Amino acid sequence: MKKILKWFLRIFIVLLLLGGVLFVNVWYFKPVKLDWYYTRVFAKFALQNPEMLTSLRILEPIGITGHNAKLGDTSPESNQRQVDQWRDEYEVFQRYDREDYSDQALLSFDVWDYFMGGQVDDEPWLWHNFPVNQMFGVQSNLPNFMAQQHMIENSKGADHYIARLKLFPRQFDGVIEGLKLREEKGILPPRFAVTKVIDQIDGFTEKPAAENMLFASFTEKLDELPEGELNQEQRDELEQQVLASIEADVYPAYADLKRYLQQLLPKATSNGGVWRLPDGNDFYADQVRQHTTTNMSPEQVHQLGLNEVARVGAEMDAILVAEGLVEGTIGERVDQIGKRPDQLYPDTDDGRKQILADYQAILDEIDPAMDQYFNLRPETGVEVKRVPEFSEETAPGAYYQGPSLDGKRPGVFFANLRNVEEIPRFGMRTLAYHEGIPGHHFQIAISQELEGLPMFRRLLPFTAYNEGWALYAEQLAWELGFQDDPLDNLGRLQAEMFRAVRLVVDTGLHAKRWTREQAIEYMIEHTGMGRDDVTSEIERYLVNPGQALAYKVGMLKILELRERAKNELGDRFDIKAFHDQMLINGALPLTLLEQVVDEWIAETKSASA
Repeated sequence: MKKILKWFLRIFIVLLLLGGVLFVNVWYFKPVKLDWYYTRVFAKFALQNPEMLTSLRILEPIGITGHNAKLGDTSPESNQRQVDQWRDEYEVFQRYDREDYSDQALLSFDVWDYFMGGQVDDEPWLWHNFPVNQMFGVQSNLPNFMAQQHMIENSKGADHYIARLKLFPRQFDGVIEGLKLREEKGILPPRFAVTKVIDQIDGFTEKPAAENMLFASFTEKLDELPEGELNQEQRDELEQQVLASIEADVYPAYADLKRYLQQLLPKATSNGGVWRLPDGNDFYADQVRQHTTTNMSPEQVHQLGLNEVARVGAEMDAILVAEGLVEGTIGERVDQIGKRPDQLYPDTDDGRKQILADYQAILDEIDPAMDQYFNLRPETGVEVKRVPEFSEETAPGAYYQGPSLDGKRPGVFFANLRNVEEIPRFGMRTLAYHEGIPGHHFQIAISQELEGLPMFRRLLPFTAYNEGWALYAEQLAWELGFQDDPLDNLGRLQAEMFRAVRLVVDTGLHAKRWTREQAIEYMIEHTGMGRDDVTSEIERYLVNPGQALAYKVGMLKILELRERAKNELGDRFDIKAFHDQMLINGALPLTLLEQVVDEWIAETKSASA
């Protein structure tokens, strides 16, 4: 018996040693298998980004929740370490031989090569951005994250919420340090961005802690806990801790950021594009390539925009003439329709509730019909919610938040209700299809649910693909008969015109040195959007150069590929199969998406030959 126990002990020790050797190989050197390498890089990145882990909820199902009490490191040193890590990992990746892989493994290889190569190539522009601005930044992203993504399912979740509040000062300190470094390098944000962030801070901190959204969100989450999880005494104690932390940690962190921005304000004298930054023209050309995943130059994108503005404008004009509107620019005539009483909701709480209900009804209507056009359907649902009021003034008109991987948090289409005059009824269907079904919700939720692919294939965003799909979804819904009313179609065309105009104004601002005011007037003239809405958009492009180009470039590529498939396959073309090729591989750079479709066309022709 002793001999048997000794043998078992020896086997256990050997297995333990082998496991240790294997771990060391995977974690520190070139792993034997490429999939192990992907897992290692993702794991290292995720462990440094607890907010991402909270959002994805991939560890909670196995009982690991400690990350929910942490916030990531926002210091410049951390940013540089991440870039160094990308470079080191890319060097390891380049030691694998592409010839050893085929099918999905080969596509994973190429996607990773494209992504990692881009991260390394972007190192010269590490500090060429504006991480605190009127659209996003720690001042708005962090409280929104706490309210929208930090889930409280028990008392431990409540403790984690409080722990994160206490980390606000460290998070803000790291951001401020990074802003100071950019200032030293001459990377100054536009003046309007600084003033509007100061206004955001004042709006967030002027209320007593008991009226702050962080406290309101906390109490709402406690209200949803199972009965008996907390007694009243425990709840009172937790609520007092949140109030105390808002006063002692959160508000002082905001005050520190405000003090820095106030001293920065006299130096931020320009509202111009990134051409004004050191090596700004080269930086913008890089951003165009990165966001469109093409090799188009700013000048090529600008001309494409002018062409699309003319084409879409002609279609809009025909509808407007049929409505009896023949005088004025496209924008002026669309604006007339948008201000008609039959197009507007009451400017009341009930009116805003009705807007959200109507958006949900649009999604509920189209959802069952998608079975005829898609083999792939997301298992997770989508809800419509209001953009948090404290950030809606400078937030976009709408945006989508993907579901958690465990399915406990659904996808959410956030609608901005700051001004009901910005939400004419004729544009609502198009926006719902873009953000929800079959747009972002289909693409992102399906991508997260894909099986048999490395995690990075399920999560990596490529803007031209993601936004191109959502814009394609708007046209698809029209093609399928969901916008038969001419005014609904006008709403679709207005949205497409909006994206075409972006090609002109983004390149105008950053490559052709247009002024902010010049870009605003151009967009108003061609879209019919309200001045406040347009101003928010133009200021968005000024702080996030190149991103707005992705929508139209991506849509045009998807339509081009669909038309190619129809021409090549004729009667063998199947819209469901085409949509499979669009969705079954996760987000792809447009160059690889084209490769996937071309291979599918060839395989389909070969199979039926």
